[in-house]
Amino acid sequence: MTVSADPAAAIPGAEGVLDTTGRRLLADLVSTPSHSGDESAAAHRLAGFFEEHDREAWIDEAGNVRAPGDDAVLLTSHVDTVPGEIPVRVEDGDDELGAVGPVLWGRGSVDATGALAAMAVAAVETGASFVGVVGEETDSRGARHLIEDREAPAAVINGEPSGWDAITLGYRGIVAGEYAVTTPAGHGARPEATAIDHATAWWERVRAAVEAANADEAPGGFDTITATAASVDGGPTDDGTAVAASMATRFRVPPSETPDSVRAVVEDCLDAGEIAWGQSIPPHVASARGPLPAALRTAIREAGGEPTHLHKTGTADANLYADAWDVPTVTYGPGDASLDHAPDERLPLAAFDRASAVLTTACAQLTD
Repeated sequence: MTVSADPAAAIPGAEGVLDTTGRRLLADLVSTPSHSGDESAAAHRLAGFFEEHDREAWIDEAGNVRAPGDDAVLLTSHVDTVPGEIPVRVEDGDDELGAVGPVLWGRGSVDATGALAAMAVAAVETGASFVGVVGEETDSRGARHLIEDREAPAAVINGEPSGWDAITLGYRGIVAGEYAVTTPAGHGARPEATAIDHATAWWERVRAAVEAANADEAPGGFDTITATAASVDGGPTDDGTAVAASMATRFRVPPSETPDSVRAVVEDCLDAGEIAWGQSIPPHVASARGPLPAALRTAIREAGGEPTHLHKTGTADANLYADAWDVPTVTYGPGDASLDHAPDERLPLAAFDRASAVLTTACAQLTD
């Protein structure tokens, strides 16, 4: 698919580079701010792409872009990005990435607008079903709505950066919890523990318990629990009668655990205060066997690559789809995942082109 005019006038360094509709869509989406909760402009641009190619598309009540098609495979990635402004531009080559040719800089280029645009191209070419979901970087509200609002497809390719020649088979899950404790106000010379003391002591116990649970695994690996304090607040209450402390926490859940088993580890560390649990996402590990990963491997080889399989320590919407629909689910997309959320996020356009070709070849096989 090509376009007759150069769409690069507003992007430094892009003259003569955005010479396919896929590259143009990618650049347009990366140039459109789409932080979680503010995805509307990017969603409308994405829906317009399908309409331009005579595909039915609409934006549902959650904000997802829906383009129904052949449900032998559902292509889905997220429209939203994390905050952070990166000037959109094209640079020639990148020694760090080992890339020759144009490289597109901008927030979302890797996570996961590259995958999103490549999937849109493949869906138009092959007739595969497509959904661009919102809120993946926060509460996965788009994916949760999708699960409740449509029938399960036969298979899912979820869009996240794996590198154009790799397939992600597994992600850890996640559990979120908000710890809170309050103690009566007292003079600073008194020996009694305050809410802040209780909160810090609780977190030290949690970290020790997690370390013990991980004792037989390599530190920080796919098969470990990870405990992260996302934010901490504490001090006298407004009326001065008490001291309050709170901590927002996140726990990554390996395949050997469940959200419930991780909650139990954390709750066993309580001796004051309480923890309110939020939504959770279970871990997911897909089989490397079957038509879905085989189609992607074949397509990668046809594009000149040697496919590999990945297990990633983060969490993705793929976990939700696999758990709710119980269908083969893998994750694929261009880009170096080490650049997720980074201030130097960027994507070689050659990798984007190859990922678009891989997805098109794989979907043609799966929908045949």
